[in-house]
This record gives sequence, structure tokens and C-alpha cells, in this order.
Amino acid sequence: MPLKRKLDKELMALVMKKHHPAMEELYDRYIKLIYGFVFKFTNGNEEKTKEIVQLVFLKLWTTKSSYNSQKGVFVNWLLTVTRNACVDYVRKDSIHIRNNKQMDMSQPIDIEDPNNGIENRLIYSEIAKAKNKLSKPQKRVIDLLYWKGYSLTEIAKIENEPIGTIKSRLHQSLKQLKKYLEVGDL
Repeated sequence: MPLKRKLDKELMALVMKKHHPAMEELYDRYIKLIYGFVFKFTNGNEEKTKEIVQLVFLKLWTTKSSYNSQKGVFVNWLLTVTRNACVDYVRKDSIHIRNNKQMDMSQPIDIEDPNNGIENRLIYSEIAKAKNKLSKPQKRVIDLLYWKGYSLTEIAKIENEPIGTIKSRLHQSLKQLKKYLEVGDL
């Protein structure tokens, strides 16, 4: 008899109790979505993407705040956690760059493996395919929120729409992206 698939909120409750298999299941369920999101955010920088993805899952494992299903859909909460991790990483990275303006020539220069470029293009292609399946207003709300950094209130003003309409559009967009980015759906 097949095992019943746990809901995201059930998995997060187990993660809060440090249940490793629950974390592994969340990872398997959402790694492709999170990786794709972060990859786009970092403009295809694979090293930064890997670091941020690791930070996201570390944050899920160590944080005291947890997902509340009464406040919204899990995937939206997870993408918000991911977006915040991206923004925090970029802020820390820019401070580090400012503090270390002079390049240390004693360190070897890291040359990227050309095979990584192929993998990056494949991932980007999957994300682009999924995004192309969204309606124009859905694409716009995703771009404004996650890539341009506008708040939902600001987007509502830009679009001249009620905030509830924007929230609903975002919810539907994220649901569609999740569906399209799940393994084997593209």
C-alpha cells in the first residue's frame, strides 16, 4: 500500500522538530523551483546560486519562525524566504566587495568549467519555458516582485489594481510555476 504524501505544512512541522526525512522530502520537492529562482536572481552565477540555495535550506532547518498555513500558501512563503536570502546575500556580498577593493594577486584565478555553462543554459531554458506558460499579467507581477524588488503595495499602484488582485495574481502565478517546474513537467 503506497504511503500517503505529507502536506507541506506537515513537513514543516516535522522540520521544526528536527526530523531529517521531512527536510529531505521538502528539499526533493522544492529544490528545482528554489534553484531556478536563485539562478535567475544571480544572473546565472552557479557558485552564488549554490551558496544561496544552501542558505535557504539551512534557514528552514535552523529558523525558529515557521510556516503558518493560515497566512498563505507554502510555496509563496518558501519563495519569500528564498527572495530574502537572495537579498541578504547580495547585501553582504556588496559590503565584502567594498571592503576588499584591491584584488589579491597571490590567489589563483578560478576559471569556470565550460560544462557548467551547458547545465546553466538548460536550467535557464526550463525556467524560461515555465515562465512563458504564464499570462502577461502573471509574468509582470513575478518580474516586478522578485526581479525588480517592488513590494505588493507598490505593484498595486504601478498596475493600478487593488492589492487583493495583485496578491491573487501572485498566488496563481506561483502555483503555475511550481506546477511547470516540478520534475518531468517540462
